[in-house]
Amino acid sequence: MPEISEPAPDFTLPVTGGGDVTLSALRGSPVVLFFYPRDDTPGCTKESIGFSASLSDFEDAGAQVYGISRDTMAKHDKFVAKHELTVPLLSDAQGEVTEAYGVWVEKNMYGKKSMGIERSTFLIDADGKIAQVWRKVKVPGHVDAVLEAVRAL
Repeated sequence: MPEISEPAPDFTLPVTGGGDVTLSALRGSPVVLFFYPRDDTPGCTKESIGFSASLSDFEDAGAQVYGISRDTMAKHDKFVAKHELTVPLLSDAQGEVTEAYGVWVEKNMYGKKSMGIERSTFLIDADGKIAQVWRKVKVPGHVDAVLEAVRAL
């Protein structure tokens, strides 16, 4: 799991709308990566809608924002269309990026243990280093907290 001031693990993943995104190619501006468990679940939907609603504020602050889950591109495309999301979503179907960022964890819900993505957000500075990390994110107020951190860079 990357720590603050360490280089962010690089990756190339497919993005909604077509093509791929390579993290190292985004250097020169801050990047927000929000990892979420699954498309079209209540918390993930609220979080994705929140980042979409504030996307222009992030862009005005010079930052790019991407959501990442292990869902396929087909599921992402349906999710984007259903909720009119504007935030680009990346598909980590193989799980390599969620592993590299340490967000693939054992979860315990109602006594049942399973593996899943721990809702987490990483703010990466213009030099490609981790500037801030939010683990076990609670959705209400989270987008505003991330935007404030971007503006403080």
